[in-house]
Amino acid sequence: MSDKYDVIVVGAGPGGYVAAIRCAQLGLKTACVEKWVDKKKKPLLGGTCLNIGCIPSKALLDTSHKYADTKNELAEHGILVEDVTFDTAKMLERKKGIVAKLTGGISALFKANGVTTLQGAGQLQAGKKVEVTDINGESSTVEADHIILATGSVPIDIPPTPLQDDVIVDSTGALNFEHVPKRLGVIGAGVIGLELGSVWSRLGAQVVIIEALDTFLGMVDQQIAKDAKRHLTKQGLDIRLSARVVDSKITKNGGESQVILKYTDADGEKEESFDKVIVAVGRKPMSDGLLSKDCGVNLDERGFIFVNDYCETDAPGVYAVGDLVRGPMLAHKASEEGVMVAERIVGKKTQLNYDNIPSIIYTHPEIAWVGKTEDQLKASGDNYKVGVFPFAANGRALAANDTAGMVKIIADGETDRIIGCHIIGASAADLIQQIVIAMEFGSSAEDIGLMVFGHPTVSEAVHEAALAVDGHAIHIANRKKRK
Repeated sequence: MSDKYDVIVVGAGPGGYVAAIRCAQLGLKTACVEKWVDKKKKPLLGGTCLNIGCIPSKALLDTSHKYADTKNELAEHGILVEDVTFDTAKMLERKKGIVAKLTGGISALFKANGVTTLQGAGQLQAGKKVEVTDINGESSTVEADHIILATGSVPIDIPPTPLQDDVIVDSTGALNFEHVPKRLGVIGAGVIGLELGSVWSRLGAQVVIIEALDTFLGMVDQQIAKDAKRHLTKQGLDIRLSARVVDSKITKNGGESQVILKYTDADGEKEESFDKVIVAVGRKPMSDGLLSKDCGVNLDERGFIFVNDYCETDAPGVYAVGDLVRGPMLAHKASEEGVMVAERIVGKKTQLNYDNIPSIIYTHPEIAWVGKTEDQLKASGDNYKVGVFPFAANGRALAANDTAGMVKIIADGETDRIIGCHIIGASAADLIQQIVIAMEFGSSAEDIGLMVFGHPTVSEAVHEAALAVDGHAIHIANRKKRK
């Protein structure tokens, strides 16, 4: 006899746990299946994001930034600190404490909302049933009127660099280096590669980032991307484009492991030696073993689940959210899809605006964007206007000695409606949300320009960029740009 629920959520990451909580809030009897366990063999909630992704990486990014800032920047403020050192073990312990606090918080939220946690790996069966296999290999079956699949994604492996102990690692391993490597190789100049490379570079590693593509951050507005490359290179990241890794081998040098990477670029085959190598070439959906052959849910050739705009799969009553489905692999996108599905299950008309999802890279300066890039608009021949304002002309940024970067706002050439915003600079992740809100309400650049922004704040750069769209910026010489 199987247990029956209104909703079963498979996966307790940002998409799954949020969906489960919202379902319970809406009065649905809800269970959440999670295969990860902690040291006590209890379900470990939060998924990749909270345990081995977003949260621990940001903890290390903030710690390493404070160290680098103390060592290199505070003297500019008249604060003199000699012999600055750091404790790697304490840094890692702090990271673990933050993760434990947040994952424990989800357990408390599940209990408060009446969500049942089922430990085990879930597989969708026909008839909206889920087979749950626990860590002891014992299986049981539960069923529900609605199933939400939210198992997330895993790092992509590449044949030339198979993971080996703590020498060639993926993003998870890169969060747990006990010592700073002298030379660190990073394969992939995407979000993960740049963030993790920045962490260890700030702490003293010589970091070489090897990227197969010939364009740096191709998904980012290229004016912003070029500025980002300049700043990151100045910080010490050696970014090599059009370089494809073809082989690796591990050797011993005085008892210490060394990774010999072979790669090809425009000059032919080259060879580099590193103490550690991080493979950060992207992620793939965690759909292996998730679906029985007769469950009615279909995958594409890359392992993504087919869904419509409302995250409904080809099987009635079965949904999929987050990294399992089309769209950017972002925790906030997964969470909002989870909310949307929960509310549609009870008859609400909730929708998600996929054109208005912000993306962020947590380097320093931060990089954040939403909407169309200027490169996309040029390629499509659309009529648009651009306003740019540098943080170097912002009083608050100058006071903080943090003037790298700019705010770039793109508006429709006819209607003036904002269709894109791209920011590189301190607090870009928070500033971009101002424009996300504006775009959600269909605001024009003029609307932002007419608002009163507090002074002095870095937010004034957003205000001035909006004014610059029509050549009205106050604190820079206006360079009106129309297309």
